[in-house]
Amino acid sequence: MHAVIESGGKQYRVEPGSRIRVERLAAEEGEQVEIDRVLLVGDGEEAVAGTPCVAGSRVSATVLGHGRAKKINVIKFKRRKGYMRKQGHRQAWTELRITDIETG
Repeated sequence: MHAVIESGGKQYRVEPGSRIRVERLAAEEGEQVEIDRVLLVGDGEEAVAGTPCVAGSRVSATVLGHGRAKKINVIKFKRRKGYMRKQGHRQAWTELRITDIETG
């Protein structure tokens, strides 16, 4: 069984036992989280797509940890004007292990 979920404005295809990194969630390590934004649920033979979500379905996951991604540098530059701006960014993430997919 697999599902497509939405978290942090992004979509992820998940199966029980899979590990994903999503945008930072306000949850402690080891805590169970429920994701109710399930866009599609399938079992290999047939799939049920929601409009926009599948009613009554949810995905359970365990928080494995938190972290930050590699730093990216953002540079704005205009030639011959002496203008240059440099900025860095590190995106925070939460790693989840999918434990269960419940259909509605």
